[in-house]
Amino acid sequence: MTDSTPTYRVLLHKEQLVFSAAHFITFAGDICESIHGHNYGVKAEVAGPLDENQYVVDFIAFRDTLGEIVRQLDHHVLLPLTHPLIQVQESEREVVAKFREKRWVFPREDCAILPITNTTAEQIAWWIAGQLRETMKPKVGGAIESLEVSVDENHGQWGICKIDW
Repeated sequence: MTDSTPTYRVLLHKEQLVFSAAHFITFAGDICESIHGHNYGVKAEVAGPLDENQYVVDFIAFRDTLGEIVRQLDHHVLLPLTHPLIQVQESEREVVAKFREKRWVFPREDCAILPITNTTAEQIAWWIAGQLRETMKPKVGGAIESLEVSVDENHGQWGICKIDW
């Protein structure tokens, strides 16, 4: 037997980690697709050493925190706040999104305005990862080494983001 330190991971991939949302993205620099929706799936994995309880992270706390974040996106229109060509303006009652000659108006409560450049699965995964780390780190400390979030937008088309804890 070798003396190497084992690596441990905890993976969450549960039926309730899903959300339905509308979005549109730009591609090829300046082409904007039509607004459409997906039934997204989410999974997340943390890696790190075992703690005094002999686990990387408490499954229940991890699951519940991720579920709360995913629910923030469910049944919303996802809009990017930092896209150079998409303007998003919000007021108390509505959100107006513009891309060149296109203009969409949504009720404010139906929108999730995210600090991302494009509402791709990869960028949504990055946002979820950041929210998860920000919420969980005060509870579990800094022993976790990395966090990986995967967002499935179409039954096998995953966008994945791995960040340091």
